[in-house]
Amino acid sequence: MSARDGAGAGAPEPEPGGVEVRVAEDAADREACFRVRKDVFVGEQGVPEDIEYDAYDAGALHVLAVRADGVPLGTGRLLHGAAAAAKTGGDPAVGSLGRLAVTRAARGLGVGAALVRAIEDAARAHGLSAVDLHAQTHALGFYERLGYVAYGPEFPDAGIPHRSMRKALGRPAV
Repeated sequence: MSARDGAGAGAPEPEPGGVEVRVAEDAADREACFRVRKDVFVGEQGVPEDIEYDAYDAGALHVLAVRADGVPLGTGRLLHGAAAAAKTGGDPAVGSLGRLAVTRAARGLGVGAALVRAIEDAARAHGLSAVDLHAQTHALGFYERLGYVAYGPEFPDAGIPHRSMRKALGRPAV
């Protein structure tokens, strides 16, 4: 479904403004990810709940952004290996970023960009050379600013217009 359809060592780095972005490691973190997705995709965008959650969720790497007080602000997921193949043209070196969602209250604060960076870091840690995503067309500019390039025609996903995008991953910044 959009970009609606990393595990580094050590403690996660806090983002500016007291936001922490981390890999969702336990059931509570994963539930927080799913709550954010439900609020954004099901509640705000009208995506049917039965297609928002899919078989990929179980094996995906999920990232979670939380405020200093623990309130969830955003989420995203990375598919890699065989799980990503159907979404990336079958190239095992390409991951699939998806289900990127930021709560209404946190939009415009850099949370989305921090989530994308965390997913890219996780992709590098898994040895991937690029990341694909399916962006809602209204979000193309956001992803372009992060280095993604659109390709292929527009297509509907859950009744929402999307475009495929890809970014080649370089080495992480030092």
